[in-house]
Amino acid sequence: MNEHDARPADRDPAQHDTDGQSARRGDGEHAARPDQGEQTARHDNGAQVSTGIETAGVPEAAIPELVIISGMSGAGRSTAAKCLEDLGWFVVDNLPPALIPTMVELGARSQGNVARIAVVVDVRGRRFFDNLRESLADLDSKGVTRRIVFLESSDEALVRRFESVRRPHPLQGDGRIVDGIAAERELLRELRGDADLVIDTSSLNVHELRAKMDAQFAGEEEPELRATVMSFGFKYGLPVDADLVVDMRFLPNPHWVPELRPFTGLNEEVAAYVFNQPGAKEFLDRYAELLQLVAAGYRREGKRYVTIAVGCTGGKHRSVAMSEKLAARLAAEGVETVVVHRDMGRE
Repeated sequence: MNEHDARPADRDPAQHDTDGQSARRGDGEHAARPDQGEQTARHDNGAQVSTGIETAGVPEAAIPELVIISGMSGAGRSTAAKCLEDLGWFVVDNLPPALIPTMVELGARSQGNVARIAVVVDVRGRRFFDNLRESLADLDSKGVTRRIVFLESSDEALVRRFESVRRPHPLQGDGRIVDGIAAERELLRELRGDADLVIDTSSLNVHELRAKMDAQFAGEEEPELRATVMSFGFKYGLPVDADLVVDMRFLPNPHWVPELRPFTGLNEEVAAYVFNQPGAKEFLDRYAELLQLVAAGYRREGKRYVTIAVGCTGGKHRSVAMSEKLAARLAAEGVETVVVHRDMGRE
């Protein structure tokens, strides 16, 4: 959707930040200065910044939870951050990675007033990305619960968004927008691989992105594992945020049954047709068993989110029916599950 053609409430999730580094929370309170006794290191401009978490005497329960929001410029980082802010998180925008431990330390010393911190890291601080892995290792050694949310989008969607606001990509230099996008993808490749949650915003508006963030972070109690089961059509492309992909095109297509063609896999007759085909029920049983093993491994590795993409030709019949059944199996096994039908209704 072009931002010039949409109402403000229906804009793309991408919002291009123009301000410098800032800290914000719902009540307008700003972050305090760190204590003088903490460990420091020299910044590029000679200033001293904190690099360690001094939590001596601070109860472990007081150490705040941390979410790092990153991803492609124009993919919706600002929208994701504002969603967490609305949920009561203390949000810090464009913070150099070397300062992340300092923010966690401040939260730990806030006597519970800052229990959850979200930090937005983007390419405006690209010279600090070398420090990110060191900061994350430091946080892990201190027992800080942290997650990385990565906002992804297709090249086509990103180009459209930058052109609609008539602004250059922050990394394009004297080149084209696509050059900046390619450079940013390469810069963020490793971080994307380390992400706990990848959200593809190519076809999402701001409301749909907020709904995805709410589904992951609105709950008061953190479940062991959250799963998104997504049906899709291969002819529209693979979901870029999928962890696991399965193909339902080995089953006969209800599209070629005239009385079933107008309906979707949510229809009882269509679902019955799909699961009466040889191999359909057996696939559901065996893949559900396989997912039990995968889920157990994800829990052991601390991975909290998994996206399972179930595809067929158009994403209308077979993949929809199988996604619904698979999601029900996961929910029955105690996995908090969300079902998304990406391409249903596109035909």
